[in-house]
Amino acid sequence: MRVGVPKEIKNHEYRVGLTPAGAHALTLAGHEIIVETNAGARIGFADADYVAAGARIAADAAETYGRADMVVKVKELQAAEFPLTRPGQILFAYQHFAPDPDLLQHVLDCGLTCIAYETVADDRGELPLLAPMSRVAGRLAPQIGAWALQMANGGSGVLLGGVAGVPPGKVVVVGAGNVGTNALQVAVGMGAQVTLFDRGIDKIAILDRLYRGRISTCVADPLTLERAVADADLVVGAVLIPGKLSPKLISRGVLRKMRPGSVIVDVGIDQGGIAETSRPTSHAEPIYVEEGILHYCVPNMPAAVARTATLALTQATLPYAEKLANLGLRRALDEDAGFMEGLQVHAGQLTHAGLAEDIRRAYTCARDALRNS
Repeated sequence: MRVGVPKEIKNHEYRVGLTPAGAHALTLAGHEIIVETNAGARIGFADADYVAAGARIAADAAETYGRADMVVKVKELQAAEFPLTRPGQILFAYQHFAPDPDLLQHVLDCGLTCIAYETVADDRGELPLLAPMSRVAGRLAPQIGAWALQMANGGSGVLLGGVAGVPPGKVVVVGAGNVGTNALQVAVGMGAQVTLFDRGIDKIAILDRLYRGRISTCVADPLTLERAVADADLVVGAVLIPGKLSPKLISRGVLRKMRPGSVIVDVGIDQGGIAETSRPTSHAEPIYVEEGILHYCVPNMPAAVARTATLALTQATLPYAEKLANLGLRRALDEDAGFMEGLQVHAGQLTHAGLAEDIRRAYTCARDALRNS
């Protein structure tokens, strides 16, 4: 199989879909790897490294997409990449179709096969290709929030760890998945006063025992959550429903009750975010103010630490890319029900039930779509 690795073009996106080590592994298996020039240069993977690993360097994105049977990348297609794709091509990447109808319409009209990192599941129902970036984003969130709280950035001037004689800042983490637990770990390490919310008792009971009184835990009923958010210096939105839009848990009215200069880091913004006021920003312009509250809503947060993020991501994605290349699309998905969960679009059909429900579009069972194409 010919595998293309384009250079990412989303704002300040420096991650790359395949490292030289990954290119070497696929080359050893007999596949042709085409890497766009300078795709990984910014994070220390030079063209020469890919060539030494057996890959070929393409002069531009058009050549990379044009020669590839499967494109392995990080972020969803950008509008400038739409004309480069072709019917029958496999796109293996984060897709995030729910909040972007234009992107979804393009891949349906084009006849692409889109396998989404964010909905591939393992035998336990976990999301192994989303988890590495969730961990990175979770660890970044308190760090970014602490920076935003500084006066020079428009924040309220709260030091999350406090000092002797002054209480620490208050952090509310909404969601106890990979993002939330990693945000919790860093926020506690910074010395903040942390309250964790989740829908169910099981996860928060485990974390409550683990932290032994160093955090507060609450089941996320609307009234308790509203009171905690209103009193918070930093809120980390860490809720994910695979393939679906995030629930809106924080209203504009609640924001009006917060101290001006407080911060929301809405990590799940690529699925819409949990605040009514959240909208995507970029690494170039990461923050805006609404109702006096600073919002950090960058969809590709892990790109801020792109080398670490790339290494973490590709460790998880490479075995799946190898499976697709070695076995072909149908066999690779037929033999792995969790991998099949990643198939969101195939041959002009929407093949993920949760996504179809959320955006109110017709749904075709993934196995049926593969069988009939």
